[in-house]
Amino acid sequence: MSIIASRLSRIKPSPTIAVTNKARELKAAGRDVIGLGAGEPDFDTPDNIKAAAIKAIESGDTKYTAVDGTPALKKAICAKFERENGLKYTPEQITVGVGGKQVLYNALMATLNPGDEVIIPAPYWVSYPDMVELAEGTPVFVSCPAGQGFKLQPADLEKAITPKTKWLILNSPSNPSGAAYTRAEMKALTDVLVRHPHVWVMTDDMYEHLLYDGLEFVTPAQVEPSLYDRTLTVNGVSKSYSMTGWRIGYAGGPKELIKAIGVIQSQSTSNPTSISQAAAVEALNGPQDFIKERAEVFRQRRDLVVSMLNQAKGLSCPKPEGAFYVYPSCAGTIGKKTPEGKVIETDEDFVTYLLESEGVAVVQGSAFGLAPHFRISYATSTEALEEACKRIQRACGNLRD
Repeated sequence: MSIIASRLSRIKPSPTIAVTNKARELKAAGRDVIGLGAGEPDFDTPDNIKAAAIKAIESGDTKYTAVDGTPALKKAICAKFERENGLKYTPEQITVGVGGKQVLYNALMATLNPGDEVIIPAPYWVSYPDMVELAEGTPVFVSCPAGQGFKLQPADLEKAITPKTKWLILNSPSNPSGAAYTRAEMKALTDVLVRHPHVWVMTDDMYEHLLYDGLEFVTPAQVEPSLYDRTLTVNGVSKSYSMTGWRIGYAGGPKELIKAIGVIQSQSTSNPTSISQAAAVEALNGPQDFIKERAEVFRQRRDLVVSMLNQAKGLSCPKPEGAFYVYPSCAGTIGKKTPEGKVIETDEDFVTYLLESEGVAVVQGSAFGLAPHFRISYATSTEALEEACKRIQRACGNLRD
């Protein structure tokens, strides 16, 4: 009898983390590698946020806190939701976890029974299906190809709903595609959900502040208030405030659900780090002007990467509305041969070729449920992005029929 639980056979390690680790290993071995796999801003955490953490340490704010967040942080989150999203929550409707990932995981663990279905538009963040599987639910994938802007269509959502559907997971702007829904597009989806009162919506708004070209951010419960009582609105400080390592995510939702999430957290991690929570209070309550400034830098990088990738033979790169990812198609490289004579048969073959031939680390689209594509994170320096795109152009130019 194996010591390893059978449930682990249903999930796989994160491909994005695997790519990042592989790039680090090659760098440590002396290879010149440009890593474009990690989904974290290259900007530093703002000084006022770091100062708040230091103050918390110096004032002895280093003890256990309430399991699902300090009163001060819950108050700041309530203020954020009302200020930016028009959503009114009380502290009893707020949960704080060790990153947005834990909040999503806790919610699924607290709500899914064996056989419950969760609709996941593809391409999707790699962790969604595995978290559903761990909670003994059934992922139901709905393909959202480039021709649809990588966005879920109302008719496709309607078809995917069954009596067993418990959740729809919606991520806008999206990881990996950068696709973001307009108000009208979101309203069309919420109209479908209104007709199916047994379906809840779990909305991952982590990239809320990374929207470009004047697009307005909207979240489901804001667009359709009648969904408020069956929506979990998930967010965090990781991306907008360059606080990935601080590990603070949060959500607002119905009291019964928030209480159940707290039960799961109380028997797993207990509270998020007290110091990180103090820093998150300052992030949400403090100056916000730098967010737009950094978003403008990301927009410029997006435009550079999209332009250069569309000049690469065999690639086609749509321009995303948000986040800091592009999701180009490499369909034009499938069937071609590398200089060494290896045939590119899949997007995984293509990204392996990029890494081995040019030292550029990206993530294959099959990991996100939609191939043949690959994901590039442009959350790195403009110089590194320009060099990486030149290498990709060269690699594509070296492929032969």
